[in-house]
Amino acid sequence: MSIRLPAADGTSRTYEPRREPLAVTAGTPFTSRTVFSAAHVVADPYADVTPDSPAAVDWDATLAFRRHLWAHGLGVAEAMDTAQRGMGLDWAGAAELIRRSAAEARAVGGRIACGVGTDQLTTAGSLPAIRAAYEEQLALVEESGAQAILMASRALAATAKGPEDYLEVYGHLLRQAAEPVILHWLGPMFDPALEGYWGSADLDTATGTFLEVIAAHPDKVDGIKVSLLDAGREVDLRQRLPDGVRCYTGDDFHYPELIAGDAQGFSHALLGIFDPLGPLAAQAVRVLDTGDAAGFRALLDPTVALSRHLFRAPTRFYKTGVVFLAWLAGHQSHFAMVGGLQSARSLPHLARAYELADGLGLFPDPKLAEERMRTLLALYGVNQ
Repeated sequence: MSIRLPAADGTSRTYEPRREPLAVTAGTPFTSRTVFSAAHVVADPYADVTPDSPAAVDWDATLAFRRHLWAHGLGVAEAMDTAQRGMGLDWAGAAELIRRSAAEARAVGGRIACGVGTDQLTTAGSLPAIRAAYEEQLALVEESGAQAILMASRALAATAKGPEDYLEVYGHLLRQAAEPVILHWLGPMFDPALEGYWGSADLDTATGTFLEVIAAHPDKVDGIKVSLLDAGREVDLRQRLPDGVRCYTGDDFHYPELIAGDAQGFSHALLGIFDPLGPLAAQAVRVLDTGDAAGFRALLDPTVALSRHLFRAPTRFYKTGVVFLAWLAGHQSHFAMVGGLQSARSLPHLARAYELADGLGLFPDPKLAEERMRTLLALYGVNQ
């Protein structure tokens, strides 16, 4: 039975839903790439909250989704922007998320890395206050047994006078870190408050400062996550990294080509789009493990249209599409988000996300996904 979907131009189109999902099974651990999926949080739909309230999280459903990712061999990048960090999830909620997810990772043998930031600061502060905030979060992540991801700081972006302040703060943290960390460069398309990070709006100058931080402490940097949506810049940057420092692509527009790589190298992955693509992405990486780059691209290239749709400007609202697809896929019983962010994308946007995801076979139960899509359409007054 077909379904009528609203389009962005005010018209509608008829779509014939897929009847069978893509056949994907769990397999052996990856050998050629280290791959993390940033993971979303599941809101508690029964909590009596407002968009300004602390996040009310359904912990059982949230942890169940992480077990789903681990079951397919993916690592979990926890308490990142995909988990609505700074967009509904405050530091208290993130700290609890880190504790619970790290404990769950130990229980199932899953790989986990967790975000370290300064979001307990509500305003731009002094550099000592920023260092202290980072230190508090770093200590919690290390105590949990997880790897640390040093995230970009809105407070530091607002406070730093120039590159020297970034060198001072990051140098202090890297000297203090017990184990090698991942450094995250999140571009302003994901968070406008991070414009001019590393002390300059000129990306070449900012890249120089970023590389200076790494070169001063190569033994404390496991890798870098680059989220600039600029494939050429990422390739140039990864070729300039010290030996042993990995590049984890965070480019949700160009990930197949960056992970596949070329004769000069490749990127590992730490991606928000692998939240909805988890099983398919894992299967593709296992194909790449055999040396079959063409087979890897054949599986992953068709997913780029969906990713570009979810991450289109304003990019920071991609989380809405990610959670929407998790609901359609049956990973949660509702389409509610912390902070009320389910309202951040339009019905035509969500309808197109459904169509693209269904066409890829991402839904384990296509009939359930279709029924839930029809429910949403009816809620918006779209008659079939």
